[in-house]
Amino acid sequence: MRTYSEVFPTRPEAERALWRMIDTGQADCTHDRRYRAFVLLATFASLRWGEITALTRSDLDLDAGTVRVRLAYVERSTGELVLGPPKSKASKRIVGIPQAIIPALREHLRLCVKPEAGALIFTGIKGGPMRRSGFNKLSGWMEAVRAIGVPGLHFHDLRHTGNMIAADSGAGLKDLMARMGHDNVRAAMIYQHAVRGADKLITDAIDKHLIGHERARDDDEDDPPGLLVPAG
Repeated sequence: MRTYSEVFPTRPEAERALWRMIDTGQADCTHDRRYRAFVLLATFASLRWGEITALTRSDLDLDAGTVRVRLAYVERSTGELVLGPPKSKASKRIVGIPQAIIPALREHLRLCVKPEAGALIFTGIKGGPMRRSGFNKLSGWMEAVRAIGVPGLHFHDLRHTGNMIAADSGAGLKDLMARMGHDNVRAAMIYQHAVRGADKLITDAIDKHLIGHERARDDDEDDPPGLLVPAG
Protein backbone atom coordinates (compact mmCIF):
# COMPACT_ATOMS: atom_id res chain seq x y z
CA MET A 1 0.00 0.00 0.00
CA ARG A 2 2.96 2.36 0.45
CA THR A 3 3.43 2.51 -3.33
CA TYR A 4 -0.26 3.01 -4.04
CA SER A 5 -0.84 6.27 -5.89
CA GLU A 6 -3.91 7.39 -3.94
CA VAL A 7 -3.80 9.08 -0.51
CA PHE A 8 -6.53 7.92 1.87
CA PRO A 9 -8.05 10.26 4.46
CA THR A 10 -8.87 7.44 6.91
CA ARG A 11 -7.54 3.99 7.72
CA PRO A 12 -10.89 2.22 6.99
CA GLU A 13 -10.90 3.67 3.48
CA ALA A 14 -7.33 2.45 2.96
CA GLU A 15 -8.27 -1.03 4.20
CA ARG A 16 -11.25 -1.18 1.85
CA ALA A 17 -8.97 -0.24 -1.04
CA LEU A 18 -6.56 -3.00 -0.02
CA TRP A 19 -9.34 -5.59 -0.09
CA ARG A 20 -10.33 -4.41 -3.58
CA MET A 21 -6.68 -4.82 -4.64
CA ILE A 22 -6.67 -8.37 -3.25
CA ASP A 23 -9.80 -9.20 -5.23
CA THR A 24 -8.21 -7.96 -8.45
CA GLY A 25 -4.86 -9.65 -7.81
CA GLN A 26 -2.99 -6.39 -7.21
CA ALA A 27 -1.99 -7.24 -3.61
CA ASP A 28 -0.60 -10.31 -1.87
CA CYS A 29 -3.32 -11.59 0.47
CA THR A 30 -1.19 -14.46 1.81
CA HIS A 31 1.59 -12.40 3.36
CA ASP A 32 0.10 -12.12 6.86
CA ARG A 33 -0.92 -15.63 7.84
CA ARG A 34 -1.18 -15.10 11.61
CA TYR A 35 -4.91 -15.75 11.69
CA ARG A 36 -5.15 -18.63 9.21
CA ALA A 37 -4.34 -21.34 11.75
CA PHE A 38 -6.57 -19.61 14.29
CA VAL A 39 -9.63 -19.79 12.03
CA LEU A 40 -8.89 -23.35 10.89
CA LEU A 41 -8.45 -24.72 14.41
CA ALA A 42 -11.51 -22.92 15.78
CA THR A 43 -13.64 -24.34 12.97
CA PHE A 44 -12.49 -27.93 12.68
CA ALA A 45 -11.87 -28.57 16.38
CA SER A 46 -15.16 -26.87 17.40
CA LEU A 47 -13.50 -24.51 19.89
CA ARG A 48 -15.08 -21.56 21.67
CA TRP A 49 -13.39 -18.14 21.58
CA GLY A 50 -12.30 -18.29 25.21
CA GLU A 51 -10.93 -21.81 24.74
CA ILE A 52 -8.80 -21.20 21.66
CA THR A 53 -7.37 -17.92 22.95
CA ALA A 54 -6.18 -19.69 26.14
CA LEU A 55 -4.32 -22.49 24.36
CA THR A 56 -0.59 -22.80 25.01
CA ARG A 57 2.07 -24.66 23.08
CA SER A 58 1.82 -27.55 25.56
CA ASP A 59 -1.87 -28.01 24.73
CA LEU A 60 -1.18 -28.81 21.08
CA ASP A 61 0.17 -32.24 20.14
CA LEU A 62 0.52 -32.24 16.38
CA ASP A 63 2.21 -35.65 16.27
CA ALA A 64 -0.84 -37.18 17.94
CA GLY A 65 -3.18 -34.78 16.12
CA THR A 66 -4.92 -33.49 19.26
CA VAL A 67 -5.61 -30.26 21.12
CA ARG A 68 -6.27 -30.16 24.87
CA VAL A 69 -8.82 -27.72 26.30
CA ARG A 70 -8.17 -27.08 29.99
CA LEU A 71 -8.53 -23.29 30.42
CA ALA A 72 -10.51 -20.43 28.92
CA TYR A 73 -10.44 -16.65 28.94
CA VAL A 74 -13.53 -14.68 29.94
CA GLU A 75 -13.78 -10.97 29.21
CA ARG A 76 -15.65 -9.05 31.89
CA SER A 77 -17.78 -5.97 31.26
CA THR A 78 -14.88 -3.86 32.52
CA GLY A 79 -12.66 -5.21 29.74
CA GLU A 80 -10.59 -7.32 32.12
CA LEU A 81 -9.57 -10.74 30.84
CA VAL A 82 -9.83 -13.53 33.43
CA LEU A 83 -8.19 -16.91 32.90
CA GLY A 84 -9.89 -19.86 34.55
CA PRO A 85 -11.52 -23.25 33.98
CA PRO A 86 -13.67 -23.56 30.85
CA LYS A 87 -17.43 -23.22 30.65
CA SER A 88 -18.29 -26.57 32.26
CA LYS A 89 -16.69 -29.79 33.44
CA ALA A 90 -17.41 -31.32 30.04
CA SER A 91 -15.57 -28.46 28.35
CA LYS A 92 -12.28 -29.86 29.65
CA ARG A 93 -11.51 -32.24 26.82
CA ILE A 94 -9.06 -33.49 24.21
CA VAL A 95 -10.19 -32.94 20.63
CA GLY A 96 -8.82 -34.58 17.49
CA ILE A 97 -7.41 -32.30 14.78
CA PRO A 98 -7.96 -33.09 11.08
CA GLN A 99 -4.69 -33.94 9.34
CA ALA A 100 -5.48 -31.44 6.58
CA ILE A 101 -4.93 -28.43 8.86
CA ILE A 102 -1.83 -29.66 10.70
CA PRO A 103 0.64 -28.13 8.18
CA ALA A 104 -0.91 -24.70 8.83
CA LEU A 105 -0.60 -25.24 12.58
CA ARG A 106 3.03 -26.34 12.28
CA GLU A 107 3.81 -23.22 10.26
CA HIS A 108 2.09 -21.04 12.84
CA LEU A 109 4.01 -22.62 15.73
CA ARG A 110 7.28 -22.17 13.87
CA LEU A 111 6.74 -18.55 12.88
CA CYS A 112 4.49 -17.01 15.50
CA VAL A 113 4.81 -18.85 18.84
CA LYS A 114 7.53 -18.61 21.45
CA PRO A 115 9.37 -21.87 22.21
CA GLU A 116 8.30 -22.12 25.87
CA ALA A 117 5.69 -24.77 26.68
CA GLY A 118 3.48 -22.17 28.37
CA ALA A 119 3.56 -19.69 25.47
CA LEU A 120 0.17 -18.68 24.13
CA ILE A 121 -0.42 -20.07 20.65
CA PHE A 122 -2.58 -17.17 19.50
CA THR A 123 -1.88 -13.67 20.79
CA GLY A 124 -2.73 -10.07 20.24
CA ILE A 125 -0.36 -7.77 18.40
CA LYS A 126 1.63 -7.05 21.59
CA GLY A 127 1.88 -10.69 22.62
CA GLY A 128 -0.91 -10.74 25.18
CA PRO A 129 -4.18 -12.68 25.03
CA MET A 130 -6.17 -12.03 21.87
CA ARG A 131 -9.31 -9.91 22.17
CA ARG A 132 -12.27 -10.06 19.82
CA SER A 133 -12.03 -6.38 18.94
CA GLY A 134 -8.36 -6.68 18.08
CA PHE A 135 -8.90 -9.80 15.99
CA ASN A 136 -11.77 -8.28 14.03
CA LYS A 137 -9.72 -5.19 13.23
CA LEU A 138 -6.35 -6.75 12.46
CA SER A 139 -7.71 -9.70 10.49
CA GLY A 140 -10.08 -7.52 8.47
CA TRP A 141 -12.87 -9.92 9.47
CA MET A 142 -15.78 -7.81 8.20
CA GLU A 143 -14.16 -7.26 4.83
CA ALA A 144 -13.12 -10.91 4.56
CA VAL A 145 -16.57 -12.37 5.19
CA ARG A 146 -18.12 -9.81 2.88
CA ALA A 147 -15.61 -10.71 0.16
CA ILE A 148 -16.56 -14.41 0.30
CA GLY A 149 -20.27 -13.65 0.18
CA VAL A 150 -21.27 -14.22 3.82
CA PRO A 151 -21.63 -10.75 5.37
CA GLY A 152 -22.75 -10.93 8.96
CA LEU A 153 -20.83 -14.15 9.69
CA HIS A 154 -19.54 -14.13 13.26
CA PHE A 155 -16.48 -15.91 14.59
CA HIS A 156 -18.69 -18.12 16.78
CA ASP A 157 -20.36 -19.40 13.61
CA LEU A 158 -17.12 -21.25 12.83
CA ARG A 159 -17.74 -23.50 15.85
CA HIS A 160 -21.26 -24.17 14.62
CA THR A 161 -19.82 -25.21 11.26
CA GLY A 162 -17.45 -27.64 12.95
CA ASN A 163 -20.29 -29.05 15.04
CA MET A 164 -22.43 -29.59 11.94
CA ILE A 165 -19.60 -31.46 10.22
CA ALA A 166 -19.10 -33.58 13.32
CA ALA A 167 -22.81 -34.40 13.49
CA ASP A 168 -22.83 -35.25 9.79
CA SER A 169 -20.20 -37.93 10.46
CA GLY A 170 -22.85 -40.10 12.07
CA ALA A 171 -21.15 -40.10 15.48
CA GLY A 172 -23.25 -40.99 18.51
CA LEU A 173 -24.54 -38.46 21.00
CA LYS A 174 -21.90 -39.18 23.64
CA ASP A 175 -19.08 -38.75 21.14
CA LEU A 176 -20.56 -35.50 19.84
CA MET A 177 -21.02 -34.19 23.38
CA ALA A 178 -17.40 -35.00 24.21
CA ARG A 179 -16.06 -33.22 21.13
CA MET A 180 -18.25 -30.14 21.51
CA GLY A 181 -17.69 -29.86 25.26
CA HIS A 182 -21.38 -30.17 26.17
CA ASP A 183 -22.61 -31.77 29.37
CA ASN A 184 -26.17 -32.44 28.19
CA VAL A 185 -27.63 -34.20 25.17
CA ARG A 186 -29.89 -31.35 24.07
CA ALA A 187 -27.19 -29.27 22.38
CA ALA A 188 -25.72 -32.26 20.53
CA MET A 189 -29.19 -33.35 19.41
CA ILE A 190 -29.79 -29.93 17.87
CA TYR A 191 -26.92 -30.52 15.44
CA GLN A 192 -28.06 -34.08 14.72
CA HIS A 193 -31.55 -32.84 13.92
CA ALA A 194 -30.18 -30.06 11.74
CA VAL A 195 -28.19 -32.59 9.70
CA ARG A 196 -31.24 -34.81 9.33
CA GLY A 197 -33.21 -31.77 8.22
CA ALA A 198 -30.63 -31.01 5.55
CA ASP A 199 -30.76 -34.63 4.40
CA LYS A 200 -34.55 -34.39 4.10
CA LEU A 201 -34.18 -31.38 1.81
CA ILE A 202 -31.84 -33.39 -0.40
CA THR A 203 -34.18 -36.38 -0.36
CA ASP A 204 -37.15 -34.20 -1.27
CA ALA A 205 -35.23 -32.70 -4.18
CA ILE A 206 -34.38 -36.18 -5.48
CA ASP A 207 -38.03 -37.18 -5.13
CA LYS A 208 -39.15 -34.18 -7.18
CA HIS A 209 -36.61 -35.09 -9.84
CA LEU A 210 -37.78 -38.70 -10.02
CA ILE A 211 -41.46 -37.75 -9.97
CA GLY A 212 -40.87 -35.37 -12.86
CA HIS A 213 -39.29 -38.16 -14.93
CA GLU A 214 -42.15 -40.53 -14.08
CA ARG A 215 -44.73 -37.99 -15.20
CA ALA A 216 -42.86 -37.33 -18.43
CA ARG A 217 -42.70 -41.06 -19.15
CA ASP A 218 -46.42 -41.48 -18.42
CA ASP A 219 -47.25 -38.62 -20.78
CA ASP A 220 -45.27 -40.32 -23.55
CA GLU A 221 -47.11 -43.60 -22.98
CA ASP A 222 -50.53 -41.90 -23.30
CA ASP A 223 -50.06 -41.61 -27.08
CA PRO A 224 -51.06 -44.89 -28.84
CA PRO A 225 -48.25 -46.59 -30.81
CA GLY A 226 -48.18 -45.51 -34.42
CA LEU A 227 -50.38 -42.45 -33.88
CA LEU A 228 -49.61 -39.77 -36.45
CA VAL A 229 -49.52 -36.27 -35.06
CA PRO A 230 -50.40 -33.62 -37.63
CA ALA A 231 -47.62 -31.19 -38.31
CA GLY A 232 -48.36 -27.52 -38.68
